[in-house]
Amino acid sequence: MKPLGSPLGSPLAPTLAPTLAPTLAPTLTPAQPADAKRAVAAPIRVAAVDKAPLAAGPAATEEAPRIRMLPLLLAITVMLGITAWPGALAGPAGAADHPAAMALFWAMSAGFVAGVGFRPENLLIRLLFSPLACWLGVILAGLRMASLIT
Repeated sequence: MKPLGSPLGSPLAPTLAPTLAPTLAPTLTPAQPADAKRAVAAPIRVAAVDKAPLAAGPAATEEAPRIRMLPLLLAITVMLGITAWPGALAGPAGAADHPAAMALFWAMSAGFVAGVGFRPENLLIRLLFSPLACWLGVILAGLRMASLIT
């Protein structure tokens, strides 16, 4: 019975197998030039990588983002309520009340942005999507709808 070929696929593999098998280095046959042997044995050099420190988190002067449950729950309530009952934003004649819808959807957007803890850098956008803006949008939509009923 003839033995099977070496696992590394080279005539030198039986002699080099104990040393090369753990590192999975390629084996060379005697017919290959000496330069190829040196190229395999030479260590691989990796280009230097810029090792600038990465930001580990918010700066000491900034507050860490956190989930705000009240605006988030308000936004989810508005989203589900208008999806389930779109007639709530209709006027007495049955037409859509666009100012009330705009105020309520602004409140929903502000509730999601503030609720998940996102804090925009631009001051104007930060004010438009703050928890206070969320409540202001709900109050404006409620006042608009109340004025249509009376």
